[in-house]
Amino acid sequence: MAKTPYDTDLDRNPANHQPLTPLGFLERAASVFPDHTAIIHGKLRRNYAELYARTRRLASALAARGITRGDTVSVMLANTPACIECHYGVPMTQGVLNTLNTRLDAAIIAFSLDHADAKVVIIDKEFSRVMKEALSLCKVKPLVIDYDDPEYPGAGERLGEIEYEDFVASGNPDYVWSMPDDEWDAITLNYTSGTTGDPKGVVYHHRGAHLLAMGNVITCQMPQHPVYLWTLPMFHCNGWCFPWTVSIVAGTHVCLRAVRAAAMFDAIATHKVTHLCGAPIVMSTLLGATEAEKKPLPHVVHFATAAAPPPEAVLAAMKSAGFNVTHVYGLTEVYGPAVVNEWHTEWDALPLAEQAAKKSRQGVRYPVLEGLDVRDPDTMVPVPRDGETMGEVMMRGNVVMKGYLKNKTSTLKAFAGGWFHTGDLGVMYPDGYVQLKDRSKDIIISGGENISSIEVEDALYKHPAVAAAAVVAKPDEKWGETPCAFIELKPGAQASADDLTQWCKQNLAGYKVPRYIVFAEIPKTSTGKIQKFKLREMARNN
Repeated sequence: MAKTPYDTDLDRNPANHQPLTPLGFLERAASVFPDHTAIIHGKLRRNYAELYARTRRLASALAARGITRGDTVSVMLANTPACIECHYGVPMTQGVLNTLNTRLDAAIIAFSLDHADAKVVIIDKEFSRVMKEALSLCKVKPLVIDYDDPEYPGAGERLGEIEYEDFVASGNPDYVWSMPDDEWDAITLNYTSGTTGDPKGVVYHHRGAHLLAMGNVITCQMPQHPVYLWTLPMFHCNGWCFPWTVSIVAGTHVCLRAVRAAAMFDAIATHKVTHLCGAPIVMSTLLGATEAEKKPLPHVVHFATAAAPPPEAVLAAMKSAGFNVTHVYGLTEVYGPAVVNEWHTEWDALPLAEQAAKKSRQGVRYPVLEGLDVRDPDTMVPVPRDGETMGEVMMRGNVVMKGYLKNKTSTLKAFAGGWFHTGDLGVMYPDGYVQLKDRSKDIIISGGENISSIEVEDALYKHPAVAAAAVVAKPDEKWGETPCAFIELKPGAQASADDLTQWCKQNLAGYKVPRYIVFAEIPKTSTGKIQKFKLREMARNN
C-alpha cells in the first residue's frame, strides 16, 4: 500500500493508542462515582469504590498464585457478586475467565476443565455435588476455591483449600493491574453446547468485549445509573457482556440466584429495576405470577429477550404488565446479542397482523457489528432481498469471536470466505431486516439454552432397545422450544416413554432430556436420510 502524507511521522504511540478493554469501565466508575451503589445482593450493598478494591484484591491474590497471561480461571457460580468480581479480577491478571454452565453434567464439566487447562476453579457450594464428581473425572488439578453465598447458607460441602472471602482478603486493594498486552488477547472462554468430540471453546478478546458492552448501552437505551436485574445467567456469553456494560453507566447490579416470579417482582419494586434480560421462559414466569406475587412496577421496565420471537399475545401481555420488550438475536460466537429488531414508530399504525410479522423478524445489526448478511454458503453470493430466498445468516466485525480454542479446523470453517457462518438459515427483506427460517445444525433453543439434537440422539441410541432415534424441536409455550424424540424400537424389544426418559436423565443434563417421546416410523429419503422437516411437522401436531 502506497504511503500518503498522513502516514509520515504520525505513528501510534502510548499517547494516542491504547488497547480497548472493558476493564477500564470499572476503574472510571469507581473514580467518578465511588459512593454509588454497584451491587445489591440480599442484605449486601457494595459501592463502586468497594467493588473496584475487591476486584484488585482478587487479581492480586490470583497473581500471587501464579495466574498470568493466558492462564484459565474457571468459575462455577450463580448470579452473585463473586461472579461480577471475577469478570474484572481474572482479566486484570491477563488471565482468561471461563464461566461454567451451572446446568451441565459432571462429564462435560470435566471435559471443559481439561480442554481449558484450568489453573483455578471457584465453586459456589450449591454446585459442590456435580463439581466434586467433575474434579474426580478431569485430569487437571486446579487450585479449588469455595464460595459461601450468605444468601444461600448451608448449601453443599467445601471442596477446596480456601474460601473465596479469605482468598480475596489476602490480596492487595491497591494492586496495580495490567492492561492487556494487545486488545486481541483473550479475555474469556465460553463453551457452546456441542459434543465433546468437537470442542467449541469460544474465545472472546478484550476489543470485542469492550465494543459489545458499549453496544448494549445503545441498543438497550441505558441512561446513567440504570438498575439491572440479573435474570440472565452470567455463565451465558458472560451475561451478554452486561457485567461490563453496567459499569459504563455506573449502574447497579441486582443479583438474583434463582429466577422466581415473587423474587423478580420484589426486586423490581424494591430496587426500582430499569433493565433486565432473559429467555422467553423469564417472560412466562413473570406473566404467570399469582396476584400475591405481583407488585406494581415503579416505571416501564426494559426487557431484552433472545431465542424465538415472542408471540404477539405475549408481547401484548408484557406491555400491559409494564414491560417494554426488545427482541435480539445472536450466538455465543458473537458475544451474545449482535442483532436487534429495531422498531419504527410508524409501524405502530399498521394492523396487528402486520405488526406481528414485523416483530417476528430478528432484525438488523448492532451498531458495533460491521456486517450482517444472508448468503449462499457455497458461492458466498448474497441472496436476493425478497424475504423468500433462503441462505445462511452471516456476520463479520469486531464482536465476532477470536476463534475456537484448540480447534483450527472448526475455526477456519466458521470463518470461510471472510464471514462468520452462524449455521442459521434465514431470509433478507428489502429493508435489510433478517428473519430466521431454520437451523442448519438442528440446534434446539429451550429456555435460552442451546441443545444439540445430535447429542440427545446419541444418548437415545445407546439404549439397548432403540433401533432409530431422531430429535427435533417442538414449539413450547413456556420454553420456546423443547426436545421431541421420535423412536423406533428393535424387533422384539420393549421400552416405554418413561424408560427412555429415565435413561436420558442418567446420560444428559436435565434440560436436554426430551419432554415428548413418540414411538413411530421415522420418515427417511430413498438414500436413508432422516427427513427432519417431516418430523418437525409431526412434532407440532403431536
